[in-house]
Amino acid sequence: MLIKIYPENPNPRDVKQVVECLQDGGIIIYPTDTIYGIGCDIFKPKSIERIVEIIGDKKKKSTLSFICYDLSHLSDYAKPIPNHIFKAMKKTLPGPFTFILEANNQVPKIMQSKRKTVGIRIPNNNIIREIVKELGNPILSASVKDDDEIIEYTTDPELIHEKFGNRVDIVIDGGYGDNVPSTIIDCTANELEIVREGKGDVELLYR
Repeated sequence: MLIKIYPENPNPRDVKQVVECLQDGGIIIYPTDTIYGIGCDIFKPKSIERIVEIIGDKKKKSTLSFICYDLSHLSDYAKPIPNHIFKAMKKTLPGPFTFILEANNQVPKIMQSKRKTVGIRIPNNNIIREIVKELGNPILSASVKDDDEIIEYTTDPELIHEKFGNRVDIVIDGGYGDNVPSTIIDCTANELEIVREGKGDVELLYR
């Protein structure tokens, strides 16, 4: 199913429909402030397994990140972090950054890496943030990749629907996506280590 939702003012009825789908164990493809993502409720292990199959990378299971509405979710899923890291997150989020933090026991084991870490994303996109807010807990975040090695990421939601529509429950058309992923920052050593430089001004982290 392809649902058009406008980022400026997401229709609450559409948001509710997507949330009900997630609560039933559904899988959605959604826009962010970078590339389109594929996700489900983080407390639905069977749905997470389905996503790992769809993206075709078993190794990814333990490195999946998730999307929160705001920083108030932080203490629910991550161990306490130093003040300078919290300040960096506050300055850059919502935004195109993924922060790798030490996971606490609330994070489903299927989503923890061997190092017991978790990636946190708060995209600057009203559609997915309103969905997470209505759901009441984070959703899984994995990139929707293209088979084309040159393009890497599909930006057109209609083309995404053509490719994945029969494997997921809902594809949200929130307009064209970007083709540059988020910047990933590892904070587990209590420092800001850039693992992948993507979209976003990394200078902001150190100001």
